[in-house]
This record gives sequence, structure tokens and C-alpha cells, in this order.
Amino acid sequence: MHRILLLAFSTFMLHACSTDAPSSSHQDPEIVILPTETVDPFSYSRPQLARVNHLALDLEVDFDQHILSGEASWTISHDHAKEIILDIRDLEILEVLLGADRVSATYALDDPDPVFGQALHIQLTPETDMVTIRYRTTPKSTALQWLDPEQTESGVTPFLYTQSQAIHARTWIPCQDSPGVKFTYSARIRTPRQLMAVMSAENPTNKNSSGSYTFRMNQPIPSYLMALAVGDLDFRPVGPRTGIYASPEVMEAAVYEFGELENMLTTIESRFGPYMWDRYDILIMPPSFPMGGMENPRLSFITPSVIAGDRSLTDLIIHEMTHSWAGNLVTCATWNDIWLNEGIDVYLQRRVSRILYGDDYAEMSAELGYNSLQETIASLGENNPDTRLKLDMAGRNPEDGMSGIAYQKGYSFLDAMGRATSPTKVDLLMNAWFRRYDFESVATADFLAFAREKLIDTSRVRFDMDQWVYGTGLPASAYHPDAQGFRFVERQIDAFKASGSIADLDTTEWLPMQWLYFVQHLPDQTDYQALDQAFHFSASGNSEILCAWFEQCLRNGYIDPIMDPLSAFLQRIGRTKYVKVLYEAMIENNRLDNAWSIYQQARPRYHAITRKSVDELFSAAGKRIS
Repeated sequence: MHRILLLAFSTFMLHACSTDAPSSSHQDPEIVILPTETVDPFSYSRPQLARVNHLALDLEVDFDQHILSGEASWTISHDHAKEIILDIRDLEILEVLLGADRVSATYALDDPDPVFGQALHIQLTPETDMVTIRYRTTPKSTALQWLDPEQTESGVTPFLYTQSQAIHARTWIPCQDSPGVKFTYSARIRTPRQLMAVMSAENPTNKNSSGSYTFRMNQPIPSYLMALAVGDLDFRPVGPRTGIYASPEVMEAAVYEFGELENMLTTIESRFGPYMWDRYDILIMPPSFPMGGMENPRLSFITPSVIAGDRSLTDLIIHEMTHSWAGNLVTCATWNDIWLNEGIDVYLQRRVSRILYGDDYAEMSAELGYNSLQETIASLGENNPDTRLKLDMAGRNPEDGMSGIAYQKGYSFLDAMGRATSPTKVDLLMNAWFRRYDFESVATADFLAFAREKLIDTSRVRFDMDQWVYGTGLPASAYHPDAQGFRFVERQIDAFKASGSIADLDTTEWLPMQWLYFVQHLPDQTDYQALDQAFHFSASGNSEILCAWFEQCLRNGYIDPIMDPLSAFLQRIGRTKYVKVLYEAMIENNRLDNAWSIYQQARPRYHAITRKSVDELFSAAGKRIS
């Protein structure tokens, strides 16, 4: 590979060394050994040779130029390594310094790759225990979403947030951007004085007059869990260890919607062991946030689209909260093992939902997940290698692997394991897993070995874990949920089809998931206008139902009456899950011009992740993205 030459030095030894075995010691949380698998194919770093342990970050936030500038000082460990390699992408490196004396270092940058960025090679001396990189971000830094005042709830102040997963951390911090590398950190963030900064760390609860905020994260985390947000924020506690950060405009609604945070947390602890992160707070994000939530330690980022007014979408909070165990506490070693984060997390989420909301709710959630999994497998192809839990995505963007396979097939694997043994035994297995590997990164092989040691004795239990993990498609032992709540809805739909009368629908005790199922399974020749007049779907506060309703209307010809609320929804909400399917439905149903007009107005508000996904739709439809 051609290199931008700042110093010519050999890197032969980097490629000649093997990885170390997983460590069982928890005495030093700053140094975590990669499991015995392989070098992370999505990172240029070689932590087996020189590794980061602690980050001291000092950044200034410039809303006028849309850049962060400052320095990242890494405390490192190595055994006479000649260099340390960090990942960067779309960063401007100003200077590299060695040690506390800040001696100018020699460094080199590889040619950039559009997905993985560049390797930053920093030459070391045997005594080097710290490297400092002075740098600034650029407008291309995909982790950063800058919102002008008119794009925020207040319309008065700007907002900044980061999204580091999967490999976007390298676009705002020079780092070893791999989930297999964990580190502690401290930070100083300087902001405009009227704004507050918060991070995935110990956070302030009030604005200060200086605009300078300091942070500490004493528990080790990987780079994808580095998070920063800056805006006009208030804080409200809702429990001894839980609270909400939000803009003043949405705080009251958020406090009601998420008032059960503490109860959720104690329920998870009762089943899966103690919460290890001190506090669990949430930050209500601007509407442009591309995800449902992001499980940043101590401070989950949550989309405002789940503020339904009736607490009907708070299961998403359980999903993000249980990530404090699955993913944050015990982390996948590389993105090829993403199911260890997401599949285990969905299992925990549904076990906790069963306790909090009952068996019917949990079974309906499982059936929706199973149906989604079947659709994913059908779309990919049953024999597609991407339907395996253990992925091999070297050379590809790891975000391609964040599909329903990791989430739903991962859940189905653990659910099937519980049916072969008992659900309680799998719960105990997970509890022991979190204790054994707390604050470590692990590979799929580690989980299989642990499960065989603790639970799956093949002489007594007939359960083929290898088929689940390494096989394509869905094994025959997968359980097909049969939610009676949905069967009741189906009987109502049949009666509605037979009579054509909305009055024949008995909806008095329907749960939100039943309404969603109803909308998703509306019969052909439905009178959409009459349904909308009866149930006000186009004005629903539940974003899941609203999105499903809009999609059904678009695919069944009831379009003109919904265009105004649909346009308003797409220009307000930036969650990729919603906007992609709705633009796609418009394009596929002869409303390309409408879709393009809305998108041109909404696109500047969307995050880079959302823009990339939707840009591809319009590009395929012949629209040029300037």
C-alpha cells in the first residue's frame, strides 16, 4: 500500500505476531487482552503490539465552523514496540507528541480508504508511555451531527451529537477503533456558555457559566461507546440512580414517558446481576437521531420518536438498558461477533419484558421478531453467509452485519437453548457470563466454550450450537411463537372482512402491539379513509403504528389524504428505520417526485447514516444527489 511518507519505517513485525489468549484477571480494568481469535479486520490498529489504556481528551466545540479541535492524549502499553497504530478517518492531524515532555514524534499516514479511513503510524521509543495527537475534525467526520438552531426543538440554540458505532469513532478521535480494545477516559469539553456538554461518563446536572465541562469514565469501554452531546439541556432525576437529560421543550413529556427507569433497572439486576456503571441516565435526542437508541454507558441516547404519550414504546428503553450487561459490560471482540452484543441483548430484553409486562406481551414481541427474522432471511437468501451468527465480513463495512440476523437469530438461538434445557438455566448462564467476562471483549468461540462448560453437556442435552452459530438460515429447532393476542386480532380482521363494518371490530382492550399488527395485516379493499376517521391513525402518537399506517396507505393507493402528515413526519423524524421504508414505499408506488421533493427539504436534517441509506434509494431511482 502506498503511504503518505512522513517517515519510512518497517511494519513487518506487526504482521508476524499472533494474538494473545483471553485473560481471566479483573485486577487491572485498564488493560484488557483480546481473545484468541484474529486481528480485527475492521481496524488498522495492532493492539497486541502496542495498546491504548487511557484517554485524556481536550476538545473545543466550534458551532460556526462545525469542527472539534484539540488533542487526544493516550496512555499506552507495549513491549518495546517500534510503533503504535491508530485509526483515523477525515481528521486533520496537526502534530503528534511523545510522553509527558511532549517531544515531537515522527508519524506516517497510509492512503485513505473510503470506509476504513487511514492508519496513523506513530514511531515509539522503548520508554514511550504516552502519545498526544493534536488534531481537528472536518465536515466529512461522519460521527458528528451538527444541527442549526432551526433544526432543534427550541429553534434558538444549536445542537451537536456523536454516533460512534460501528467504526465512526475514528472520525472524531484518533483511536484503536475496535470493540476488542477497551480503555478508561477523562475529558474536558469547551462549549458556548449557554450550552451543556454530556458524555458517556460521569456527567454534570447543571450548566456552568464558563462553558467548560470535565468528565471521567473509570470503567473501561471500547471506542464505539465514546459519546458526546452539546445543547440546551436540562436534567431531571427520576430515581436514585436514574435521570433524564432533555431540551426544556420535551422534558415534561419525557419525565412521564420514562418515569419507570429505576424499576426497570432493579428488575434487570434481579435476573442478570448488579449494574456496574453507577448511574443510568438517558438523553432525549433531537428528532434527526438515526437510531431508536444508542447504549452509551451511563447515558443512553434515545430517539424522541418513542415519546408516545402512553408509555407504549418504552420497551426500547429496556433494550438499551440491558446493553449495560450485553455489549457494554461484555463486548464482542470484533464486529464479526456482533450477535454477542445484540442477540444476547434481545434475549435479556424479552426476559425482562416478560417480568414487567406479562407473558402475552413477551410472546407478541417474540412473534414480531420471528416474523422480521423470516423476512430478513428471505431477503438475503437462506444459504447466504450473512445469515450466520458468526460473520466473516473482512473488507466490508461492518454496518452491513447489523441486520435482524444478529438481533433476532441471536435471540432465537438462546431461546432454543432455553427450550432444550430451561429458560431459568439460560438466565443463570448469562448471569455467570457477565460475572466471568465483565469489562472484557470476547469472541463467539469463547461463548460456545463457556456454554458447553456450564450448561450444554452433549451427553445429556441434544442441542447443536454449532449449527445455530455457523450454519446459514434458521435451524429446525427454532421456536415459532404463537401469540394469542395476535390470533385474537386475526379473528377480528376476519370478522371485519366478512362484514365490512368497522363496528364489528372489538378493539377495547387492544395493546399497542395489537394495533400495530392490525395495521400491518389490513385486508385488501380496505376503506382506509373510514379507518382513519374511526381510529385517527394519521395522527397517532405511536411512531411504530404511524409508520406502518403510512406504508400501508402508500402501498394500497390511499395516498393524497396522507401526504401532508407523511411529509411532516419525514421532515421531523430522522430515524432510519422509519424514513427509509417510507421513501421506498413512495418510490415503488409511483410517487417518486413527491418523495424527492420531501427528501430535498428533509435531507439536511438527517444524520449521515440515514442520508447514506436513503441516497442509495434515490440514486437507484435515477435521482442525482448533489
